[in-house]
Amino acid sequence: MHNREAYFNYAIEDKYVAGIVLLGTEVKSIRAGKLSFTDSFCLFDNGELWIRGLCIAEYSHGTANNHIAVHDRKLLLKKNELKKLSLKLKDKGYTIVPLKVFFSDKGFVKVEIGLGRGKKLHDKRNTIKDRDVAREIKRHMG
Repeated sequence: MHNREAYFNYAIEDKYVAGIVLLGTEVKSIRAGKLSFTDSFCLFDNGELWIRGLCIAEYSHGTANNHIAVHDRKLLLKKNELKKLSLKLKDKGYTIVPLKVFFSDKGFVKVEIGLGRGKKLHDKRNTIKDRDVAREIKRHMG
């Protein structure tokens, strides 16, 4: 699952792949495609990176042990990557946003996060214009 809105709102400079700490029914919901990136972002708390606002819908066949749809989830990165991200985050205008959630070859859930700088309104207009031009070219070519 991709976060298309992140690419529209932010100029992504660096990308990292992180593990995520999940409960059992959360994995089943992700496999069913019940995931929403709306208003999700990453933040540091006591030197650890957390993702906030990621909505994983409750599992339809879950019991009383079903998970809460929206809560903070810990991201797993190497110490040097965490240090690099925290230093960049101190610069003005940078934020960390989730870009994609996928399953690794071993079956683990991974999150691709991006270090992005917020786009101004004119940058967003250029993005829309470039997308429209590419669509017109594709329509005329094929």
